[in-house]
Formats: sequence, structure tokens, C-alpha cells
Amino acid sequence: MFQSATLKLTGWYLLILMSISLIFSVTIYNTTTSEVNDRLRQLQMHLERPTVPIDEDGNPINPRYTAFRDDQRDRANKNILLALVYVNLLILVGGGAMSYALARRTLSQIEEVHDRQSRFTSDASHELRTPLAVMKTELEVALRDPKLSKDEMRELLESNLEEVNKLTRLSQMLLQLSKGEHAKLEREPVNITKIVEDVARRYDPSGERIDLKSIHKNLLVHGNLSSIEELVTILIDNALKYSPSDSLVTVRVSKRNNKACVETINTGKGISADDLPKIFDRFYRADSSRTNGEKAGYGLGLSLAKQIVQLHSGELNASSAPGHATTFTVLLPILSNKKA
Repeated sequence: MFQSATLKLTGWYLLILMSISLIFSVTIYNTTTSEVNDRLRQLQMHLERPTVPIDEDGNPINPRYTAFRDDQRDRANKNILLALVYVNLLILVGGGAMSYALARRTLSQIEEVHDRQSRFTSDASHELRTPLAVMKTELEVALRDPKLSKDEMRELLESNLEEVNKLTRLSQMLLQLSKGEHAKLEREPVNITKIVEDVARRYDPSGERIDLKSIHKNLLVHGNLSSIEELVTILIDNALKYSPSDSLVTVRVSKRNNKACVETINTGKGISADDLPKIFDRFYRADSSRTNGEKAGYGLGLSLAKQIVQLHSGELNASSAPGHATTFTVLLPILSNKKA
């Protein structure tokens, strides 16, 4: 589809270019030949005056010089025409190549967005289909069982409620991702150190699983409070989910290269070199055995985290290897004195 559109757009670009080129060529040809004729006539009049008679148009009547003038005019016209033909052929070839390159560049981003949207729709449909299929199967089995007890019915309803909650979480994540693509965030001074401490305390009230290291107590960034909270929540939740339940997760807040730096470090099976570049893609999930016995998420959290960081003109990087610790590093611009 996009190849056909590229060729059509190339044709339109080339048509416009050749139309302009031909208009200029005709104009140049007429102007140049007229100038050549005037110069040759003036030269002939200068050489033959005052003895040579002239015709009603003011042209000298002399067979020898008239033949010379006509021959020079025809040669000049022919040379001009050939030069313009060569120039137009060059414009046709070069312009065609440039038009195709321009058309590809124009449509490449649209094609990329279209492909990404298609993959996103396909993945989202798959993720929505799974819990719906589970619910449908359980309900059909229950309806076929006339001796279904009250406890079994309760278990069925609890299972269906769990699937509904999963669908709710998925729809919320999809909505957040959709909003983030066109977000105009309201920004304010945000104490990122306090946000990290609050989120860590919410996940680990006893302090047994999260080792919080805040080097800078009041590190301010210019950002959206709820988005920054969501970012920190995703990173800490991800670190806890993909590490053994009895392991320690390190969360560090520091200042690096005049930027606020938040790091989450967790032990576990690590991430392979093949998976590492893809972990921020929507719906991408590495080996589910990396989780600490719980079912992996939908593969949207890190994608949303990346989007939030980009909206705040920051950086989000990950480093890991099988059998080694996994580190996620967020760098956000520190609030300047002017903004403060």
C-alpha cells in the first residue's frame, strides 16, 4: 500500500517539477532565440550599411549575408534546443530520484505509525481476548453443571472478578498510553526524592525489601506530579516483580550531571542481550520465568514509563545480563533557579 502511495507521490512531485522545468525551458528558448536573431540582424546592418537595401521589416537584403545569418541562427537555435533537452533529461532523472526519496521520507513516518498502530491493535486484541476467553469457558462449564454448589459459584465469581480486574487494569494502561501521546502536562516544582520515598514506603512499609538511598533530600524537577509518581511506581513495582521475594531491591536518588537520577537495582535472572533493547516496546514481555512466581504483567508498564520520561525531556536506560543485577536509570532535568 505504502509502496504504491510512494510511487504516486513521486509521480506528482515529478510532474510538478517537469512542468516548471518545461515552462522555464520554453521561456528561455524564446528569449534566447529572439536575442540571437536581433544580434545577428544588428551585426549584418552594421557591416553592410549604408549601401545595402533593406526590406519592409528593416532587414538588409544581401543573399550572402542573409544566408550566413540564417545558418548561424539555425545553428544557435539547434544548440540551445539540444542544451535545454539535455538539461530537462537531467532534471527528469535527477528529479525522479529526488522525488522518490522525498516521497519515501514523507511517507516513512506515516508508515511507521501505521505499522506500530497495527501491531498495537493486534497485541491489545490478543491481551483482551485472553481474560474474556477464560471467563467465557468458566461460565459455560458452570452453566452445564446442574449440581453447582454455592462455594463453587463463589469461586467462579471470584475468578471472573479477577479477570474483570485484569481487563480494567489493561484498559487503564491503554488509556494512559493513548493520553500520553498527545499530552500537554501541567508542570510544577516536584520533589522527586519525596515521591520515591512515599512510593517505596507504600510498597514496603516495613523496609525489609527496599533499600532506599536518598543522597539528595530535596531534589526538585519541573514536571507533572501524577506522571512522576506513576513513573516511580512502575519502576519500583517492576523491580519487585522481577526479583526473588526474599531479595533486596535498591532504590537510589542522586544528582548526576546536573540531572536528577533515580535508579532501581534488583537481583534475579537478569535480561538477555536480545531482550534488553525491546523491553520498552508495548506488550513486550521477556521470559515469564523471571517473575517471582506471579504472572507477568501486560508489558505496558515500561512503555508508559519511557513515554513519561520523554515527555519530561529525560532519559530512561536499562542495563542487565543473565544472572546479574538489573538496573533502570532515570535522568530528569533539575529545576533551574529561573523556574523555581
